[in-house]
Amino acid sequence: MKFYQLLIVVLLSGLSFMPVHAQDEEHYTKEIGVALGTNFMLNDANSTIFGDSNFSGGMLIRFLMNPRMAIKLMGSYNIISGDLSGKKDFYPATTEGSTSDRLDMSFSGGITDVSATYELNFFPYGYQRGYQHYKRFTPFVQLGFGLSYSDAGNAFTANVPFGIGVKWKLGPRINMTLDWAMHLSLSDKLDNISAPTGIPSDMFRNKDHFGITMLTFTYDFSKKCPACQRANLD
Repeated sequence: MKFYQLLIVVLLSGLSFMPVHAQDEEHYTKEIGVALGTNFMLNDANSTIFGDSNFSGGMLIRFLMNPRMAIKLMGSYNIISGDLSGKKDFYPATTEGSTSDRLDMSFSGGITDVSATYELNFFPYGYQRGYQHYKRFTPFVQLGFGLSYSDAGNAFTANVPFGIGVKWKLGPRINMTLDWAMHLSLSDKLDNISAPTGIPSDMFRNKDHFGITMLTFTYDFSKKCPACQRANLD
Protein backbone atom coordinates (compact mmCIF):
# COMPACT_ATOMS: atom_id res chain seq x y z
CA MET A 1 0.00 0.00 0.00
CA LYS A 2 2.83 2.35 0.82
CA PHE A 3 4.30 1.71 -2.64
CA TYR A 4 1.14 2.96 -4.41
CA GLN A 5 0.95 5.96 -2.15
CA LEU A 6 4.58 6.79 -2.96
CA LEU A 7 3.91 6.36 -6.70
CA ILE A 8 0.96 8.76 -6.58
CA VAL A 9 3.03 11.34 -4.72
CA VAL A 10 5.81 11.08 -7.32
CA LEU A 11 3.37 11.44 -10.23
CA LEU A 12 1.66 14.44 -8.69
CA SER A 13 5.02 16.02 -7.97
CA GLY A 14 6.07 15.53 -11.59
CA LEU A 15 2.85 17.03 -12.93
CA SER A 16 3.15 20.03 -10.66
CA PHE A 17 6.78 20.55 -11.71
CA MET A 18 6.13 20.65 -15.47
CA PRO A 19 4.13 23.89 -15.72
CA VAL A 20 6.42 25.62 -13.26
CA HIS A 21 9.38 24.67 -15.41
CA ALA A 22 7.66 26.05 -18.54
CA GLN A 23 6.87 29.31 -16.76
CA ASP A 24 10.50 29.65 -15.69
CA GLU A 25 11.65 30.33 -19.26
CA GLU A 26 13.91 33.36 -19.25
CA HIS A 27 13.13 36.33 -21.50
CA TYR A 28 15.61 38.89 -22.79
CA THR A 29 15.37 42.42 -24.10
CA LYS A 30 18.20 42.46 -26.66
CA GLU A 31 20.05 40.38 -29.27
CA ILE A 32 23.55 40.92 -30.64
CA GLY A 33 25.19 39.16 -33.55
CA VAL A 34 26.91 39.08 -36.92
CA ALA A 35 25.65 39.01 -40.50
CA LEU A 36 27.00 37.65 -43.77
CA GLY A 37 25.39 37.89 -47.17
CA THR A 38 25.31 39.47 -50.60
CA ASN A 39 24.24 42.71 -52.23
CA PHE A 40 23.39 44.09 -55.65
CA MET A 41 22.87 47.58 -57.05
CA LEU A 42 20.16 48.96 -59.31
CA ASN A 43 22.02 51.69 -61.13
CA ASP A 44 23.34 52.78 -64.51
CA ALA A 45 25.39 49.58 -64.84
CA ASN A 46 22.78 47.06 -63.67
CA SER A 47 18.98 46.92 -63.87
CA THR A 48 18.50 43.28 -62.81
CA ILE A 49 17.60 42.17 -59.28
CA PHE A 50 20.56 40.20 -57.83
CA GLY A 51 22.65 41.15 -60.87
CA ASP A 52 26.37 41.90 -60.33
CA SER A 53 26.15 40.57 -56.76
CA ASN A 54 28.97 41.10 -54.27
CA PHE A 55 29.84 40.27 -50.66
CA SER A 56 28.25 41.97 -47.63
CA GLY A 57 29.04 41.67 -43.94
CA GLY A 58 28.03 43.44 -40.76
CA MET A 59 27.00 43.49 -37.12
CA LEU A 60 23.66 44.19 -35.47
CA ILE A 61 21.85 44.69 -32.21
CA ARG A 62 18.13 44.07 -31.90
CA PHE A 63 15.95 45.67 -29.21
CA LEU A 64 13.03 43.35 -28.42
CA MET A 65 9.94 45.42 -27.67
CA ASN A 66 7.65 42.39 -27.29
CA PRO A 67 7.24 38.96 -29.01
CA ARG A 68 5.77 40.65 -32.11
CA MET A 69 7.92 43.77 -32.53
CA ALA A 70 11.61 44.73 -32.52
CA ILE A 71 13.94 47.56 -33.54
CA LYS A 72 17.13 46.50 -35.34
CA LEU A 73 20.26 48.65 -35.54
CA MET A 74 22.68 47.36 -38.15
CA GLY A 75 25.99 48.41 -39.62
CA SER A 76 27.24 46.77 -42.80
CA TYR A 77 29.95 47.05 -45.43
CA ASN A 78 28.93 46.11 -48.96
CA ILE A 79 31.45 45.58 -51.76
CA ILE A 80 30.25 47.03 -55.07
CA SER A 81 31.59 46.89 -58.61
CA GLY A 82 30.39 47.19 -62.19
CA ASP A 83 31.11 48.55 -65.63
CA LEU A 84 29.27 49.79 -68.70
CA SER A 85 31.33 47.94 -71.29
CA GLY A 86 29.20 45.77 -73.53
CA LYS A 87 25.93 47.33 -72.37
CA LYS A 88 23.45 47.35 -75.23
CA ASP A 89 21.46 50.46 -76.08
CA PHE A 90 23.72 52.61 -73.93
CA TYR A 91 24.41 56.03 -75.40
CA PRO A 92 26.33 58.41 -73.11
CA ALA A 93 25.35 62.05 -73.41
CA THR A 94 27.88 64.49 -74.87
CA THR A 95 27.71 68.02 -76.18
CA GLU A 96 28.37 66.73 -79.70
CA GLY A 97 25.90 63.86 -79.69
CA SER A 98 26.09 60.13 -79.04
CA THR A 99 29.41 58.41 -78.88
CA SER A 100 30.90 55.12 -77.72
CA ASP A 101 34.01 56.66 -76.20
CA ARG A 102 32.74 56.29 -72.61
CA LEU A 103 31.38 52.74 -72.81
CA ASP A 104 34.34 51.51 -70.76
CA MET A 105 33.29 53.37 -67.58
CA SER A 106 33.60 51.19 -64.49
CA PHE A 107 33.56 51.47 -60.71
CA SER A 108 34.57 49.49 -57.63
CA GLY A 109 34.62 50.08 -53.91
CA GLY A 110 32.17 49.69 -51.08
CA ILE A 111 29.12 51.14 -49.38
CA THR A 112 29.13 51.56 -45.61
CA ASP A 113 25.56 51.57 -44.37
CA VAL A 114 24.04 52.19 -40.94
CA SER A 115 20.30 51.65 -40.54
CA ALA A 116 17.51 51.40 -37.99
CA THR A 117 14.53 49.25 -38.99
CA TYR A 118 11.26 48.37 -37.33
CA GLU A 119 10.43 44.64 -37.53
CA LEU A 120 6.91 43.23 -37.23
CA ASN A 121 6.67 39.45 -36.73
CA PHE A 122 3.71 37.57 -38.17
CA PHE A 123 3.63 35.34 -35.04
CA PRO A 124 4.67 35.87 -31.40
CA TYR A 125 8.33 34.84 -31.36
CA GLY A 126 9.75 32.68 -28.56
CA TYR A 127 11.31 29.35 -27.66
CA GLN A 128 8.67 27.75 -25.41
CA ARG A 129 5.14 27.65 -26.81
CA GLY A 130 3.41 28.03 -23.43
CA TYR A 131 0.04 29.68 -23.02
CA GLN A 132 1.34 32.64 -25.06
CA HIS A 133 1.50 30.36 -28.16
CA TYR A 134 5.03 31.43 -29.06
CA LYS A 135 6.44 30.23 -32.37
CA ARG A 136 10.11 29.32 -32.92
CA PHE A 137 9.74 30.23 -36.61
CA THR A 138 8.10 33.38 -37.95
CA PRO A 139 8.13 35.55 -41.09
CA PHE A 140 8.40 39.31 -40.62
CA VAL A 141 8.35 42.60 -42.51
CA GLN A 142 10.70 45.54 -41.95
CA LEU A 143 10.84 49.26 -42.69
CA GLY A 144 13.29 51.91 -41.54
CA PHE A 145 15.80 54.67 -42.22
CA GLY A 146 19.48 54.46 -43.15
CA LEU A 147 22.59 56.47 -43.93
CA SER A 148 25.16 55.36 -46.51
CA TYR A 149 28.62 56.38 -47.60
CA SER A 150 30.17 55.14 -50.85
CA ASP A 151 33.94 55.29 -51.13
CA ALA A 152 33.59 54.50 -54.84
CA GLY A 153 31.76 57.75 -55.52
CA ASN A 154 32.80 59.66 -52.38
CA ALA A 155 29.07 60.19 -51.78
CA PHE A 156 27.00 60.35 -48.61
CA THR A 157 23.22 59.89 -48.67
CA ALA A 158 20.11 58.86 -46.77
CA ASN A 159 18.15 55.78 -47.77
CA VAL A 160 14.88 54.03 -46.96
CA PRO A 161 15.25 50.27 -46.34
CA PHE A 162 12.23 47.97 -46.57
CA GLY A 163 11.91 44.22 -46.95
CA ILE A 164 10.94 40.83 -45.60
CA GLY A 165 12.56 37.96 -43.71
CA VAL A 166 12.19 34.87 -41.54
CA LYS A 167 13.40 34.17 -37.99
CA TRP A 168 14.16 30.81 -36.44
CA LYS A 169 14.95 30.28 -32.74
CA LEU A 170 17.62 27.55 -32.77
CA GLY A 171 17.86 27.50 -28.97
CA PRO A 172 16.63 29.38 -25.91
CA ARG A 173 19.09 32.22 -26.64
CA ILE A 174 20.27 31.54 -30.22
CA ASN A 175 18.51 33.03 -33.26
CA MET A 176 19.02 32.71 -37.01
CA THR A 177 17.50 35.22 -39.42
CA LEU A 178 17.41 35.39 -43.21
CA ASP A 179 16.23 38.75 -44.49
CA TRP A 180 16.23 40.87 -47.62
CA ALA A 181 16.01 44.66 -47.65
CA MET A 182 15.93 47.06 -50.59
CA HIS A 183 17.56 50.41 -49.82
CA LEU A 184 16.15 53.30 -51.85
CA SER A 185 18.82 56.00 -51.82
CA LEU A 186 18.63 59.71 -52.63
CA SER A 187 21.93 59.81 -54.55
CA ASP A 188 22.97 59.02 -58.10
CA LYS A 189 26.68 59.09 -57.24
CA LEU A 190 27.16 55.92 -55.16
CA ASP A 191 28.74 54.23 -58.19
CA ASN A 192 30.69 57.36 -59.27
CA ILE A 193 28.62 57.43 -62.48
CA SER A 194 26.04 60.21 -62.47
CA ALA A 195 23.34 60.34 -65.19
CA PRO A 196 25.57 59.11 -68.05
CA THR A 197 22.62 59.14 -70.47
CA GLY A 198 21.72 62.71 -69.60
CA ILE A 199 18.37 61.77 -68.03
CA PRO A 200 17.83 63.93 -64.91
CA SER A 201 16.90 62.34 -61.59
CA ASP A 202 14.59 63.44 -58.80
CA MET A 203 13.53 61.95 -55.47
CA PHE A 204 14.06 58.15 -55.91
CA ARG A 205 13.88 58.16 -59.74
CA ASN A 206 17.11 57.38 -61.60
CA LYS A 207 19.06 57.08 -58.34
CA ASP A 208 21.47 54.36 -57.14
CA HIS A 209 19.55 51.81 -55.07
CA PHE A 210 20.94 48.66 -53.50
CA GLY A 211 19.52 45.45 -52.06
CA ILE A 212 21.10 43.41 -49.25
CA THR A 213 20.38 39.78 -48.38
CA MET A 214 21.77 38.73 -44.99
CA LEU A 215 21.99 35.56 -42.92
CA THR A 216 22.40 36.60 -39.28
CA PHE A 217 23.13 34.76 -36.05
CA THR A 218 22.30 36.53 -32.79
CA TYR A 219 22.57 35.81 -29.06
CA ASP A 220 19.98 36.97 -26.52
CA PHE A 221 21.20 39.04 -23.56
CA SER A 222 19.96 41.53 -20.94
CA LYS A 223 17.47 39.43 -19.01
CA LYS A 224 14.02 40.93 -18.52
CA CYS A 225 13.03 41.45 -14.88
CA PRO A 226 10.26 39.04 -13.71
CA ALA A 227 7.79 41.82 -12.85
CA CYS A 228 8.29 43.51 -16.25
CA GLN A 229 8.10 40.10 -17.94
CA ARG A 230 4.69 39.27 -16.49
CA ALA A 231 3.37 42.70 -17.43
CA ASN A 232 4.47 42.39 -21.06
CA LEU A 233 3.19 38.83 -21.50
CA ASP A 234 -0.41 39.85 -20.72
